[in-house]
Parts: sequence; structure tokens; C-alpha cells
Amino acid sequence: MRNAQLADILRPQTIDDIAGQKHLFGERGVIRRMMNGGRITNMIFFGPPGTGKTTAASIIAKQSGMDFHRLNATSASLSDVKEVLAGSASLFGSNGTLLYIDEIQYFNRKQQQSLLEYIEDGRVTLIASTTENPHFYIYNAIISRSSLFEFKPVEASECAKMLYRALDYLNNENGAQKTVSEKTAEYIAKAAGGDVRRAIGLFENAYFSAENEITPADADQFNYGVGNYNDDVHYDMLGCLQKSIRGSDPDAAAFYVAKMVEQGDIISLCRRLQVIASEDIGLAYPIAPVIVKACCDSARELGLPEARIPLGHAAIMLATAPKSNTQHLAVDAALEDVRAGKGLTPPVHLQSPLFKGYKYPHDYPNRYVEQQYLPDDLKNKKYYFYGDNKTEKAAEEYWKKIKGK
Repeated sequence: MRNAQLADILRPQTIDDIAGQKHLFGERGVIRRMMNGGRITNMIFFGPPGTGKTTAASIIAKQSGMDFHRLNATSASLSDVKEVLAGSASLFGSNGTLLYIDEIQYFNRKQQQSLLEYIEDGRVTLIASTTENPHFYIYNAIISRSSLFEFKPVEASECAKMLYRALDYLNNENGAQKTVSEKTAEYIAKAAGGDVRRAIGLFENAYFSAENEITPADADQFNYGVGNYNDDVHYDMLGCLQKSIRGSDPDAAAFYVAKMVEQGDIISLCRRLQVIASEDIGLAYPIAPVIVKACCDSARELGLPEARIPLGHAAIMLATAPKSNTQHLAVDAALEDVRAGKGLTPPVHLQSPLFKGYKYPHDYPNRYVEQQYLPDDLKNKKYYFYGDNKTEKAAEEYWKKIKGK
């Protein structure tokens, strides 16, 4: 009885064998070109599960000749990190130490900070991977010392190639001659939503349930509602949902929620609903994000099929709520100035430690006093304009009265 996972057995050993990620490892891929030039830098890999992040790190380490260590942040402790870092000064690390940290988003700030000294002086080359947005979960000082590379869901055609390798292995292992058509291989690859590991696991189950030829029906027995992340239709459904809510059409919102629920994709649906609550409802109904978050938490806890109830609650509430994108436009306008290098120095009276000249609003009538908050080069800039909905109009009238305008 084999204990190792088939996906691990079939794990690519060279860059040429990596499924997908042509923008990184193809003939003109940026990481391939960097490696060919003898350059191995600190890297952060981000993207969905099963897209080759761990495989890529192993291949890079092997080709570089560096002493390779792998930690998973879900189980590793600070002492594990220190043990690897201490070894970087030994003879075993004479060619350099490459430390791969999987799921780095689970490391706290202190654990991440412990890496800085070593990657700063070059004793350790860090490759970290995450399924989350690195800017939200990884310490900025590490990001500034690393190159970020996005791993995308693997195309069905690329994923299918791995399934043919799996078929050859399973036939040899079991002394069988089972077959799979190109159409079925691509069907299974699509069902896995760009996740190669899942595709191989699904294929292996289908292999043992099939008699001679593996069919889509064999795979369907083991595939419960995983949406097709590699299909434009999947993203179109999310876009249609957002446009329907933005357009205040609760019937269309209900329909597209039902479509997504039928695909079994709670996660993408929750993420999109939470974005909509702030992007399209915003300050017209400020409590909307709180309600949506509660509904999404409930949906994830309940699971399908009951998850459809809180998700429908959130979607129809958003569709029938008043709309405003004023805060969204304000932040985007400010972001343009930030990216243009403006506003580098805030007013002196807002800076610590003395806050010299700062006026504490709570010491003044109506808890308001006029003073400058924006940097000098932006002091007269307006980013936010009140919307014409009831909530923002009330706020506008209130502050006109308080500010005497």
C-alpha cells in the first residue's frame, strides 16, 4: 500500500516540467532568465493552492546548489526558524542557505522580523509562499527586500499533461492498461479549478473507480461543487453579481448568487460581497459591511447547502440598499497623489513626539477646531465629496453647521 501522495510522487524535478506559470518559468519567464543569469534573490510567491509554489522553490534550491530548508508556518515555531538561521553559519551552509517558508501568512510579526538580519546580510536567501495578498500578511520590511511573483491558476491544458503522467504511473503501479480521453482529462483539470494537486487527487480516485476507460462520470463521484477558477465564466458570474447589485436589481442578484452557490464556491462569493459592501454601498449605508461580514461568516460556518441563506440575505440587502462610491473615489484620488510622490511630510503639529502646535479637537466647542491635517503641498486638496444619499447629506449638513460654512 502506497502512503505517499501521488501529487508528491509526480512533483516536477526541473523547470521544464512545471505545469503552467509560463510567465515565470517559460522560455522567456522572468525567474528562468534570472536563474540563467546566476541570480537567486529573496522571493515571495503568492497565488492559489496547487499552482506550483513549493515545487518551484525546491527546483530553484536544487539548481542553485544551496543548502535547502523548508518550514511550514502553520506548524513551525520561532525556535525552528532560529535553528535554520543558526545553521547558515556552518560548513553545511557554505554555498548559502535557502529557506523556504510555506504559508508565511501564519507567522506573526516577531517570527517574520527574526528573518530580517539574515536576509539583509545575505546569509539566508528567503523564498516565502502564501495564498493570501502578501501586502496584507507579510511584514513590509521583508516585502521591500524581496521580489514578488504571482502564481496563477494552472490552465486546463497544462494541468491535463500532469494527469497523463499520473495515468502512466498508476498503470505501471497496478499492472493495468486503463485509458483516458483528452476530453475527460481536460474535464477533470477544469473541475479542479487550476489546482494541480487537487486535479491529480481527483484523477486518482476516478482511476480506481473506473473499469477500463476513465470518464467524467467517474470523476463526478468525487467532485463536490468546486467551481472552475480557470474559466472566464466563473469570473463573469462574480462580475454580473456585482453589476446587478450596483444596479439595484435584487432579482438578478438572487439569480447570480444561486449560480455561484450551485458551483459550490462560497469563498469567492463571500469575498466579492464584502468588496461590494464598501465599493458600491459605502457611506450611503455604513453598516452594510458589518452585516455582510456576519452573513459571510455564517455561510462559511454552515457550509452548503444552508450557506445559500445568509449569502442570499447579504446579496439582496446590498441590492436594495442606497448606493454610494464617494469614499472609494476619494481613496483612489488620494492614491494617485501618493504614487506621484506628493505629501511626503505631514504637518509638524501632527508629528511625534512633541506634536508642537497641535490643537486637541475635544477641547473645543462641538469637538471641532480648524487646523491643517494634509501635508503642505496638498493642504487645499479635496478628495471626498459628499454623496446625494440621505446619510451623507445629513453628515454634510451637520458639518456645515459645525464649521460655519
